[in-house]
Amino acid sequence: MHDTAASAQTKPAVLILLGPPGAGKGTQARMLEEDFGLVQLSTGDLLRAAVAAGTEAGKQAKAVMEAGQLVSDEIVLAILKDRMAEPDVARGIILDGFPRTAGQAAALDLLLAEAGQGVTAAISLEVDDEAMVGRVSGRYTCACGEGYHDTFKKPAVAGVCDKCGGTGFKRRADDNAETVRERLGAYHAQTAPLIAHYDGLGVLQRIDAMGAIADIRAGLAVIVGRVTA
Repeated sequence: MHDTAASAQTKPAVLILLGPPGAGKGTQARMLEEDFGLVQLSTGDLLRAAVAAGTEAGKQAKAVMEAGQLVSDEIVLAILKDRMAEPDVARGIILDGFPRTAGQAAALDLLLAEAGQGVTAAISLEVDDEAMVGRVSGRYTCACGEGYHDTFKKPAVAGVCDKCGGTGFKRRADDNAETVRERLGAYHAQTAPLIAHYDGLGVLQRIDAMGAIADIRAGLAVIVGRVTA
């Protein structure tokens, strides 16, 4: 069913995932890649790939980064435009982490309009802030990369990794309650204009991102299946 929907698209789908740190955007984006044959694109990955490939926009980005400056929206959009012309994104893309501001959203709209298309859907992963504080501040990882949580996923034997048997656990320095609340506040302030922007375009979709990963995946599949049909 998903293949049929994807093949019916005359233009690649453009999905934007909105959600604060810890909402599961990366996890769900990877699942959407599997379910719909889409390609997840993040700003960081795009920049690194363009620099490595030595494209014109990549050379500009490299010069800016080597000077210790932030890469401009114009360069990011030029790199995105180049990437969207590649054959592996024929079914569509998932943008994670871009746009972040109303200005970037407007510039993206213009870029897409030049190609005769627009944003297919901007999906907001809705979270409960206090629950998110507990979710993010309680997580930690083993040196092997296996993830754990103080409440939701404890090792079978305290202090010993289920996967590798190691004891080298660590927490990110910014995964504490105060920092998480600050990040959530900044996200809401920054993203509120984006929510209004995409709501005004009629492409905003909302999904409860506080449930089980499988339930969120199923809900997203319904949304994406509908908007790409």
